[in-house]
Amino acid sequence: MNPQSGNGAALIFDDLGPRDGAAVILIHGHPFNRTMWAPQTAALTAAGYRVITPDLRGYGESPVLPGKALLADLADDLAALLARLGIERAIVGGVSMGGQIAMEVRLRHPGLVRALVLSDTSPVPETEDGAKLRRETAERLIAEGMGPYADEVIDKMLAPYNVAAMPEAAARVSAMMRATDPQGAAAALRGRAERPDYRPVLAAATEPCLVLVGADDVYTPVAQAQALHALMPDSVLAVIEGAGHLPGVEQPEAFNRALLGFLAGI
Repeated sequence: MNPQSGNGAALIFDDLGPRDGAAVILIHGHPFNRTMWAPQTAALTAAGYRVITPDLRGYGESPVLPGKALLADLADDLAALLARLGIERAIVGGVSMGGQIAMEVRLRHPGLVRALVLSDTSPVPETEDGAKLRRETAERLIAEGMGPYADEVIDKMLAPYNVAAMPEAAARVSAMMRATDPQGAAAALRGRAERPDYRPVLAAATEPCLVLVGADDVYTPVAQAQALHALMPDSVLAVIEGAGHLPGVEQPEAFNRALLGFLAGI
């Protein structure tokens, strides 16, 4: 566990695996933290990769900066972290909001990106209704705390059948959500309300990309992953059966097989 200072946010992160291995940075979604990547970190480090998993500003053990955290701010935090570690190029991966931050890294810091891994995420700009809902949710989290929200979304984060069939995974996901600081989650929601359109930058990208999606994801359904895959010239699509919005948690073995297979081909 290390702190990283830069761009106003001193991130806490793990840096595991051989230092001479190809660098992979994995970006968690909302409202989670870096521990969600534990199954992937174990598989990747065992395969010889260097894996960096940060807590985004406002999440996990990283400091909370109340107000608004644009995806650009979160991406710049990660670019500063990689610079501090002396990593000039990395495989940049993320799930959900983390995938959008990966896209923002590609937009703002294209030279950093060796390849993209985009799980259960969408490149389209925020809609007016979506922006309104995110801002309202931000205020609700501050007023109510994370508990009611965590109870409400658990069977959308995980496929409903996995909430019952995988009580340990459901408890882990719920605990991550409940442990998140409402001010940090609210700041990111306000920033995501201003999310731009990433489709032009992705359509022009020449780096390889792995698009993953849970077969039963209700937030970013398979059709959206297919559209993302079709948009990118050098991409492959992996649909993970038996999973919802967090296939890396729900079906880690299948997720890791797809991830390691993709990375081996780079």
